[in-house]
Amino acid sequence: MKVRILGSGTSSGVPRIGNDWGDCDPAEPRNRRTRSSLLVEHDGTRVLVDTSPDMREQLLAARVGRVDAVIWTHQHADHVFGIDDLRQVYHALGHPVPGYAREDCAAALRQQFAYVFKGAGGYPPTVALSVLPDRLALGELAIRVVDQPHGSITSAGLRFDAAGVSIGYATDISAMTDAMRDLYRGVDVWIVDALRRRPHATHPDLATVLGWVDDLRPTRTVLVHMDQSMDYAGLRAELPDGVEPGYDGWEIAR
Repeated sequence: MKVRILGSGTSSGVPRIGNDWGDCDPAEPRNRRTRSSLLVEHDGTRVLVDTSPDMREQLLAARVGRVDAVIWTHQHADHVFGIDDLRQVYHALGHPVPGYAREDCAAALRQQFAYVFKGAGGYPPTVALSVLPDRLALGELAIRVVDQPHGSITSAGLRFDAAGVSIGYATDISAMTDAMRDLYRGVDVWIVDALRRRPHATHPDLATVLGWVDDLRPTRTVLVHMDQSMDYAGLRAELPDGVEPGYDGWEIAR
């Protein structure tokens, strides 16, 4: 299984508009963060997680022109608003892109982007949307899903298993539930939201995430969805063994 972090930033990216780098060193390329998204590949099957507003540039950087399915974690703009660029994936596949989202997210997507799923103005639908179940198989990828608290809504927590390797993806979370613990405990790689050091209402702070790491004991933890206060070099210096900051283009193949 191969995993690539397409985007590692929060909703405003780093730098924010106005060239606001915050505490991040602009000379460190790993501090330049697009909105969070993930690509998972195994045995010829590619799964895109979320369609960020930066999706076009992310897929160009990854040299990827085709994905076999899309999973949306939730309906917030920074995880959805690149959806129109799936037109090119539709052309590459020759049929609507299979898409999956939990029921509330799917309803929001259908309402906001009806033309994507129904077609309009003589153009065909580009995505075939299904409700994301608790368990899903895409090719040889086995995917398990739980609902995660994210303020007033929920996000989909994902675990990918293939060939004895397990990858957990927990973005946009505000608490840890028993179902989430069961999903992520002991995974080989846990990619997890760590917005900043200060507390936030709908995202975990760094200290909270490190407490979860102590509990869940993943072999390797990679932080994503980080804002402009989270300098890459500073994090590398302070994080414990087995925990590292992710960055756009980070990859692992197991």
